[in-house]
Amino acid sequence: MTDFEYIAPCHFGTEAVLKREIADLGFAVSSVNDGRVRFRGSGEAAAEANVNLRCAERVLLLAGEFTARSFTELFDETKKIAWEELLPKNAKFWVAKVSSIRSALHSPPDVQRIMKKAIVERMKMFCGVEWFPEDGPSYPLRVTIKKDVVTVGIDTSGASLHKRGYRVSPVIAPISETLAASLILLTPWKPGRILVDPFCGSGTIPIEAAMMEANIAPGMKRRFLAEDWTSILPEGSFRRARAKAKAAVRTELPASGIQGYDIDERAVRFARENAEAAGVGERIHFQRRAVKDLSHPKKYGFIITNPPYGERIEDRAALPALYREIGESYRHLDSWSMYLISSYEDAEKDIGRKADKNRKIYNGMLQTYIYQYIGPKPPGRGKTAN
Repeated sequence: MTDFEYIAPCHFGTEAVLKREIADLGFAVSSVNDGRVRFRGSGEAAAEANVNLRCAERVLLLAGEFTARSFTELFDETKKIAWEELLPKNAKFWVAKVSSIRSALHSPPDVQRIMKKAIVERMKMFCGVEWFPEDGPSYPLRVTIKKDVVTVGIDTSGASLHKRGYRVSPVIAPISETLAASLILLTPWKPGRILVDPFCGSGTIPIEAAMMEANIAPGMKRRFLAEDWTSILPEGSFRRARAKAKAAVRTELPASGIQGYDIDERAVRFARENAEAAGVGERIHFQRRAVKDLSHPKKYGFIITNPPYGERIEDRAALPALYREIGESYRHLDSWSMYLISSYEDAEKDIGRKADKNRKIYNGMLQTYIYQYIGPKPPGRGKTAN
């Protein structure tokens, strides 16, 4: 069975949880770099990873890697890759995206044009044809050039993996599904524990937590680009990956402690609709409630949330009061932990307490921090928790 190397991009700062996810699937992690985790696996691994990974943005099959400081070197090295083993004769292939960091080659259009020409020349040599119809499955390439090292990946996912297929009712500027999952996995929260998101918006954080609780794979309800491929992946790979994921869903679960609140009644309605579409509508309690009214009778719960950042200038004036309300509500929740992601620079000051830890996360190009307020652990066995 052919062994491939894959690249799973992720949000900068979430590499550790993605690495753990990949290892839990049984794949060997080969390297971890800024915003990327590499791993090895068979052709089936592409399907397993796409269906099951919660924190990856997409799954790329590594086609080749080389150093190029000139367009001549780029052409020659691209042509050395055994494209005839990766692409069928009727493949639709193109360089979909190029990013260049501190490299001599910094013109994406030129890189795209030269690499396309090199691939065509290689395919002509080994396929015995002069013209390619490109009316078959799509094999888009994503190229990263960093310090003159060119990394060429074939995109197996298509639409980004944050598109789970359950967001039927979005609201403005929601946290992405992949970042929400990463945020949850960066905390000690476990299924069965209380989790409250007081700024739930369209419900992404509670929904991702409920899917973890039920062990619902994030990619079960969507399609992937590589499902149409006629090369590389064994036939039926995605069908088998989905069947395996479906068999692993937990159907007998204890009562859930996952709750989502928002001051916007429309957001609460949308969150309920999204939760139903994700198959976890009965696992989450949504309610219209302001953060100043946040309370809970039980101890040792978690607040995991993505409050407003004030990215719009007109909203920034309201942030100090809002974050003071967050801090006041949290102080009344005895023994709870709080994990809050925000780009608001005065978050800790207005909350009224310095975080026990913080972690830098990039939400796209926006630098944010996860502020971690760590409460006590619940009593162990033999002790009674309230």
